[in-house]
Amino acid sequence: MDTAEEADICRVCRSEGTQDKPLYHPCVCTGSIKFIHQECLLQWLKHSRKEYCELCKHRFAFTPSRIYKCLFTGSVSSLLTLPLDMLSTQNLLADCLQGCFVVTCTLCAFISLVWLREQIVHGGAPQWLEQNQPPLVPGGNAAANGQAAADAAAAQHPADPAADGLAPAHPHEAGDQGDEAELDDDEDDDGEEDEEEEEDEEGREEDAADANNGGQEDLNWNALEWDRAAEELTWERVGTFFCMFPEHVFWVVSLNTLFILVFAFCPYHIGHFSVVGLGFEDHVKASHFDGLITTILGYILLAGALMVCHALASLVKFQRSRRLLGVCYIVVKVSLLVVMEIGLFPLICGWWLDICSLEMFDATLKDREQSFDSAPGTTMFLHWLVGMVYVFYFASFILLLREVLRPGVLWFLRNLNDPDFNPVQEMIHLPIYRHLRRFILSVVVFGSIVLLMLWLPIRIIKLLFPTFLPYNVMLYSDAPVSELSLELLLLQVVLPALLEQGHTRQWLKRLVHAWTFTAGYMLDLHSYLLGDHEDDDNQPNNNPPGRHNNNRIPGLGEGLHAAHQAILQQGGPVGFQPYHRPVNFPLKIVLLVVFMCVTLLLASLICLTLPVFVGRWLMSFWMGSAMVHELYTAASGLYVCWLSIRAATVLLSWMPQGRTVILIKVQEWTLMILKTVVVAVLLAGVIPLLLGLLFELIIVAPLRVPLDQTPLFYPWQDWALGVLHAKIIAAITLMGPQWWLKTVIEQVYANGIRNIDLYFILRRLAAPVICVLLLSLCVPYTISKGITPLLGVQPEMQTLVERRIYPFLLMVVILLAILSFQIRQFKRLYEHIKNDKYLVGQRLVNYERKTGRSTSTSSYSTSS
Repeated sequence: MDTAEEADICRVCRSEGTQDKPLYHPCVCTGSIKFIHQECLLQWLKHSRKEYCELCKHRFAFTPSRIYKCLFTGSVSSLLTLPLDMLSTQNLLADCLQGCFVVTCTLCAFISLVWLREQIVHGGAPQWLEQNQPPLVPGGNAAANGQAAADAAAAQHPADPAADGLAPAHPHEAGDQGDEAELDDDEDDDGEEDEEEEEDEEGREEDAADANNGGQEDLNWNALEWDRAAEELTWERVGTFFCMFPEHVFWVVSLNTLFILVFAFCPYHIGHFSVVGLGFEDHVKASHFDGLITTILGYILLAGALMVCHALASLVKFQRSRRLLGVCYIVVKVSLLVVMEIGLFPLICGWWLDICSLEMFDATLKDREQSFDSAPGTTMFLHWLVGMVYVFYFASFILLLREVLRPGVLWFLRNLNDPDFNPVQEMIHLPIYRHLRRFILSVVVFGSIVLLMLWLPIRIIKLLFPTFLPYNVMLYSDAPVSELSLELLLLQVVLPALLEQGHTRQWLKRLVHAWTFTAGYMLDLHSYLLGDHEDDDNQPNNNPPGRHNNNRIPGLGEGLHAAHQAILQQGGPVGFQPYHRPVNFPLKIVLLVVFMCVTLLLASLICLTLPVFVGRWLMSFWMGSAMVHELYTAASGLYVCWLSIRAATVLLSWMPQGRTVILIKVQEWTLMILKTVVVAVLLAGVIPLLLGLLFELIIVAPLRVPLDQTPLFYPWQDWALGVLHAKIIAAITLMGPQWWLKTVIEQVYANGIRNIDLYFILRRLAAPVICVLLLSLCVPYTISKGITPLLGVQPEMQTLVERRIYPFLLMVVILLAILSFQIRQFKRLYEHIKNDKYLVGQRLVNYERKTGRSTSTSSYSTSS
């Protein structure tokens, strides 16, 4: 053993590491105090009652124990000590939270598998999975896999113009009738047997109906239905429930263990062995997501192995094994495609947006690399979120174009409103190479748009206005949530608030219509772009309908179907309308594309400069020469521009009505604006600030700041986070049951800005919410600062009470709410059981307003 290995000793027991007791370096400390045994560290933490290093102040992190740790991060010794680890109380809260996450993932995966099965049952399995079809050749094309598979794919989905030419979008219905007839014959034979079985089963059920009526009720009984509990609850059922409860727990634990073993352990270790065998272990670890990448690689290799095994089973004619392997391959294939389209594609878009905008923020790739190394999870999440928003708004703009343009112009783009569009069926039926081709083309198209509307305008701005860039986004280094809160505020509050205004969408739609109208008459493409309804009867056969209806180019938002669901209900023109084809049509289409690119470039230049310039000018009156984050300047400038355009359009609409009407309207709008400002200060200023400060005291400060350090509060950041929290709470309230807060919010929303009721909002919404938040802030502070010192406690205990009283009181309130709910439910259950067992009769009571005395004039009895 050399000198370097002899120097690696534990800082506590001063002994070297062994195979059973390895050395760890869990903090920033270096030198002779770098390494430590886990057992020594746990003993020291138990003795010192601290969760961070006393020298470098770094918080120690542990991976979960229990089953997950045993399978992924443990060894043979951890497998042997698993029963003792299950009964251990160390890291109990963290393990419970992680266990809840694992159980949630298990439940979601199970629901997804059931849903995928329904898709396969209703939409049909691929032809290569059928019993009498040739096997799917791994890596082959449609011709190699048989003409039947190609016909089935064409029948299930419209043809791909990029691969198969401009074929009609409709299925080859005639070509599928033979197969359908064969399936119907089989179904008739099976149907007769099913009918006979159903008749026999109905007879048996009728014979045993009376004898098994009580047992059937026991099987259908649900203890969670509190309203029916008294009618169906018996002591036998209570005893059965408590006897079966351990069995249910055992099955839940067993199924979750099986899920971890099959869907996580096996793919992870397959990928791990492959990475180690190929020598890529260091590269994978450098990505900071080695576990995720290794698991995905394992799934890819598992899919390839399933394809090979499916082909072999087809050759030896093992039909059951062949179908089972085929179904498993479909499950893995769909899962990988979902990860690729919903996870990888937005992430690529977000990173490409960031790379193309580096000069706008005076940053380099090295800066992004350092930011990724310091916080990989946050960095990847932000880039994924930006990519999702980018594709989402791109898809919404395409839907707006479909409402303006002639139906059939955008035949090469996917129509998300098409009722026959089912992305899961395409994932099931289409081969992998077509999905990869769509994915690559989507990346090229979205990347080119980013170059046109971001990278090129930045170069032009730096050339024309050298001092305008870069944008100021320098934040406090000791406020780690600033960037996240501000970007979330912009993406989740500012942009949706603007786009949700009805007039904004109408303005954009009219602007697109005006541009299309102008370009159409300049290039003689008016009939092609907007349609020529009066010539419909004269031009019946100008072009085949299939060429301009629903033919698709691969990709273009196809990977983010979940993100597009919010805009699928907006509707739009569907179908095809004939048009007049002018002379030199291809040349004019090229000129139209060039004109569109120039227009998009100019629009991007205006959007990147005008709001920021206006916002900087406004902030200079308030902040002077101090540097302000450009998110604030851009947001304020955007709102000012929107308000200016809105005011101008309103004044233009009032001009024909005369001076007197204009003055009256101005007075009404001035009063409405003043009311709106008061409401905005309270609802969008005070309440989010108090909510963000309360969140900081309950969650952020206890988790991030040690007890021997003083937390620092940033009101701007607390307000930004408070806005997001207020939006989430309002959304959850509106989705929840009916209570006073939901009623008030619905009433305020129904009134709108024009009919704003200031007194109602102040009395019913602002005052109660502000009082609750102020009490939540002041009562714990008063207890910790005013009452605790009177008890004569030690300074350490005083600090502990001051820093932990907010989460403690929140936990107490939650527990009291749960206890109160359970007490009410058990009281109802008790009353139902008492009335069901001992109630002999009931007597109707008369209502008397003044005396409150009741006389019984009639009665009825209900014998139990």
